[in-house]
Amino acid sequence: MRRFQPLLLLLIAIVAVTVWQHRGGAPDTAVGTIDRTVATHAATAGDSLAALPPQARAMVQRITSGGPFEHSQDGAVFGNHEGLLPKQPRGYYHEYTVETPGARNRGARRIVTGGTPPSVWYYTDDHYRSFRRFEVAR
Repeated sequence: MRRFQPLLLLLIAIVAVTVWQHRGGAPDTAVGTIDRTVATHAATAGDSLAALPPQARAMVQRITSGGPFEHSQDGAVFGNHEGLLPKQPRGYYHEYTVETPGARNRGARRIVTGGTPPSVWYYTDDHYRSFRRFEVAR
């Protein structure tokens, strides 16, 4: 039994950290991947709009000016089912399609805004598996 104790302690520690993260123990500014035990990326307020692809910058312009939007899903409520963004009441987050050159469908890139008018902005290029927070000048 003694030779299994270190492995048992390691397993307990992994489960405890996973539960802590799942229950919101991680800071609200943490925005990570679906498998939070593998990687967590901080969403820094300093991320620049200029660092995003040109299609994302164009979508930000459309969002701030009220459209037009090409996809019926643009502006729809984003449910945050993955739990990667800070918890907010339903209806706080909205999603918009960022065109992907060469894609035959909507692709995997989105902008998710929070608030009305938007006060927080997130970009994902892997269909909600990770997010980067960025700032938009008001």
